[in-house]
Amino acid sequence: MLPHQSLEEAEEALGRALSVAEKLWFQYSAQKPDFILHCHNILFVMLFYTLAPLPFVFIGLGWFKNMDKFKIQPKVNDCFSNMFKCYKHVMRTFVLVVGPLQVISYPTIQWIGIRTSLPLPSLSEVFWQIVVYFIIEDFSNYWIHRMLHTKWAYKKIHRVHHEYTAPIGLAAPYAHWAEILILGLPSFLGPALVPGHIVTYWLWFIFRQLEAIETHSGYLLPWTPTKYIPFYGGAEYHDYHHFVGEQSKSNFASIFTYCDYIYGTNKGYRSHKQVLEKVKSL
Repeated sequence: MLPHQSLEEAEEALGRALSVAEKLWFQYSAQKPDFILHCHNILFVMLFYTLAPLPFVFIGLGWFKNMDKFKIQPKVNDCFSNMFKCYKHVMRTFVLVVGPLQVISYPTIQWIGIRTSLPLPSLSEVFWQIVVYFIIEDFSNYWIHRMLHTKWAYKKIHRVHHEYTAPIGLAAPYAHWAEILILGLPSFLGPALVPGHIVTYWLWFIFRQLEAIETHSGYLLPWTPTKYIPFYGGAEYHDYHHFVGEQSKSNFASIFTYCDYIYGTNKGYRSHKQVLEKVKSL
């Protein structure tokens, strides 16, 4: 909850006029406790999870026939019942696992210093913080993901996520409840090390989810803007990891490719690409 009772009081405290965005933020958040603002995050996660995969759902159901050529595993057909089953599983996990986790993590959010106060961060500050969050998450997620591919962890936990050998956008957060908790640590590590405004915190989890949905979409779309991001893996890169499944020793990184390159866990994928290129040339 903001410590100011009016816009004028807030402007006097800052020593300047509020921007349009800051006025909107004041009007929205001034009377809301910080705990309520923190709990917005699970609502955003559920909302964007519901809406963002819809284009891939419609494509998978055959609404756009000319899109089939972009499907990475064209022999695998999607069906509505399978998609809806996946959606129900994920939403149940959000409600029963992620929601309560959001509630009990509030003291930690306070402790690390994620603020709700004015001023709002600049666009450049938001941009660079989220870039840092992506880098931190990718590196830490890489090692936890490799751990989940050990024999015991895969059998007991990670195999649930790999039920989709041809992933779909809705299956990005489809996983065992324990994996949701475990992989929540890398996602939270960036904001913990480089805390910022709660708006940045919200945007980080929204962007991370959107990226995961695209990566699991099963489609290599030529117009996606993410292809211009240096070292970005993308749908084809992660699709191979699901295609190989339990035996996969390749492509553990969640976002970028440099960890797999540095630690030599992209050899299977490179061999696979070479075989595909030879087949195309013939």
